[in-house]
Amino acid sequence: MTGKSVDWIVEADISILQQAMERGESDAVELVNLYLKRIEVYDNKIHAVLELNPDALEIARQLDLERQERGPRGPLHGIPILLKDNIDTGDRMHTSAGSLALADSIASADSFVAAKLREAGAVLLGKVNMTEWANFMAVAMPSGYSSRGGQVLNPYGPGQFDVGGSSAGSGAAVAACFAAASMGTETSGSIVNPAHRNSIVGLKPTVGLISRIGIIPISHTQDTPGPMTRTVADAAILLGALTGVDERDPLSLASEGKSLRDYTSFLDKKGLEGARIGIPRWFYQNLKEDERIVAERAIDVLRRQGAVIIDPVSIPCERAKWNFDVLRHEFKKDLNDYLALLDASVPVHSLEEVIAYNDQHADRALLYGQDTLIWSEETSGTLTEESYHESLRKYQNLTRAQGIDHVLSEHRLDALFFPGDEGEDIAARAGYPLLIVPAGFTEAGPMGVMFAAGAYSEPTLIKLAYAFEQATQYRKAPVL
Repeated sequence: MTGKSVDWIVEADISILQQAMERGESDAVELVNLYLKRIEVYDNKIHAVLELNPDALEIARQLDLERQERGPRGPLHGIPILLKDNIDTGDRMHTSAGSLALADSIASADSFVAAKLREAGAVLLGKVNMTEWANFMAVAMPSGYSSRGGQVLNPYGPGQFDVGGSSAGSGAAVAACFAAASMGTETSGSIVNPAHRNSIVGLKPTVGLISRIGIIPISHTQDTPGPMTRTVADAAILLGALTGVDERDPLSLASEGKSLRDYTSFLDKKGLEGARIGIPRWFYQNLKEDERIVAERAIDVLRRQGAVIIDPVSIPCERAKWNFDVLRHEFKKDLNDYLALLDASVPVHSLEEVIAYNDQHADRALLYGQDTLIWSEETSGTLTEESYHESLRKYQNLTRAQGIDHVLSEHRLDALFFPGDEGEDIAARAGYPLLIVPAGFTEAGPMGVMFAAGAYSEPTLIKLAYAFEQATQYRKAPVL
């Protein structure tokens, strides 16, 4: 519309895009076209985008007309967003979790996440690739690979740097500016790991703060969707659009009275002043020298910005030896429940049938095997095993009362501060939030640093991470 360079959208955050539309300098149709052009030109080197929404331009046109007639719905009006391929959309796009068995599966309705984004006026631009079955298929499977979509590559060094996973396409696409933002999902590290690897912001919310209805599951006690963005402000905008109690998701009910519809009020450049932040040194001991330099520099930033650094602190459960009984048992039960509702035209309706399908199409579907799927199938699928209940009780207690809650209380901390995505498994088992932000670069590629705290501490994490981000501005766009 404006004749300005098509590159103006590179690194443009949601507020910049919204202001351009408000001033009449751009519109949703132009934004969709510009992102589609970037995907066309650059994604052949990254393989992040699995499919595009054939209705994206028409949706954008309708939203532009609505803006002219009634004004914008809010900060996401007309903003193009990509979705991880395990998030249902009740349109012409497929939802497959990267599996060939579900390559032709079209959801009958929007997930809670997709419905909330549409309600806010976002344009669902497409689906992005992911580690197949959210990295719960095979031990040997590399991050970012799926039999349906192939291998996602890191835009900072395609084939050189690890892209992370399982929300690999979400991380790579946002880093490469293929959309304003993307939605990922996490069971244990699947948002924060690719955010760390792709120099972006990843917000893994408290489990249940955003409903999981309509998302291909691993674990109902650990799964959560979350925003993946280039700025903390954008993550705050998206989070506010996605909260809300959903009676179909029991864990969502606990968020009543604890969730907000606007988290942008916590974007405080001075948010680190007086904050008490603990350094759990157990998670720093195996850093390589260049990673250690990045981490220590980040701690110095916290200190210079007025934070009170308590160094070291110890999380009582940090040396615990973990098993994965909870994920193993819940995956079969939760996946069977999801698959049972799919259309009769889909060739699989249970985990057992997925395994059989893969065996029948082994040349394409089993490049890395399916030992994890088989391991889960060996359970009853009823969640009646005592080993499951014992592990669930043990690890939730270890990571909460004897873990994150304990260390926060002991030292009167606002948050813990981790290098990269270290410590994510403790937060995952506790169901607690994480917020990771860019912290610089190492020989292995981008590196992030991560803030963690207790349940529903998103306002605090946003405040701290925003202050760190504004004081450093470490994110740099990849050269494509």
